[in-house]
Amino acid sequence: MSIQMLETEHKSAGRYAFFAARDAAFKSAVNASRFSNQLKLKAERMKLVLEMIYASDEVTITYCKKWARVKVHNARPRDRKLIKEWEDNWAQDSIVKAVTDQGIIYRVAE
Repeated sequence: MSIQMLETEHKSAGRYAFFAARDAAFKSAVNASRFSNQLKLKAERMKLVLEMIYASDEVTITYCKKWARVKVHNARPRDRKLIKEWEDNWAQDSIVKAVTDQGIIYRVAE
């Protein structure tokens, strides 16, 4: 079973990027209370795995209203075979992958 891929379109916040990032961080902190400790633990484990299998600037977790996102900023694969194995494993948990210009996003739902 292969991981589901999403196509996304994003617009740059331009000169408002700082405020957009601050607003997103605030909303993420508020939304974190919506999720179980089990989902938060799953997202943290994914973050650790992604830090090992990708060379990147940063790996972050963001909590949205319906799911958590684990984003790998400026992702560069270290081991494609290992990435495929983990993605096949995550596909069984209905985790969705989206590739953007800024990096790769894995969406985790309860």
